[in-house]
Amino acid sequence: MSRIGLMPITIPSNVTVDVKDQDILVKGPKGELKYTISPRLNIEVEDGKLLVKRSNDERESRALHGLTRTLINNMVTGVTDGYEKKLELVGVGFRAEKENDNLVIRVGFTHPVTIVPRPGISFAVDGKATGITVSGISKEMVGQTAAEIRGIRPPDHYKGKGIRYADEVVKLKPGKAGKAVGGKK
Repeated sequence: MSRIGLMPITIPSNVTVDVKDQDILVKGPKGELKYTISPRLNIEVEDGKLLVKRSNDERESRALHGLTRTLINNMVTGVTDGYEKKLELVGVGFRAEKENDNLVIRVGFTHPVTIVPRPGISFAVDGKATGITVSGISKEMVGQTAAEIRGIRPPDHYKGKGIRYADEVVKLKPGKAGKAVGGKK
């Protein structure tokens, strides 16, 4: 049995969950999210708790059980608290700024890169213009947007320059050691 799939999801008082057939709509103070579950699974709401149950013990049903429970739990957390990812720009002259809702970053290219946020995603830039915060209610969208921003200029493994997550550790490689001692004359 799936240990994660069996855990009930506690629904806070300010969140409503509507289940119609295979569609789940979660509404909270920050917004609403919708998800369609597999027909192999069933959702039951009892006493302010949501339970995900599977109809059989087939391999695919077992695989989807824990995944679906976690996705629904992330939706409940997202509409109550929201999610955010922090990025850092490391490099001389690397900076970010907001223009309206868009994010404009300058990371050593001949042109600035403009990023238009997806619906439900917002950007914030810190005072030094080297920190970016991506926030929203969908954990998947926040993570995907942060990964796309990082992908514009991933950290270099020789000097460490680039865009990285705030908690990311970049292991630097040693450069060329120079001419080998005792080589050809």
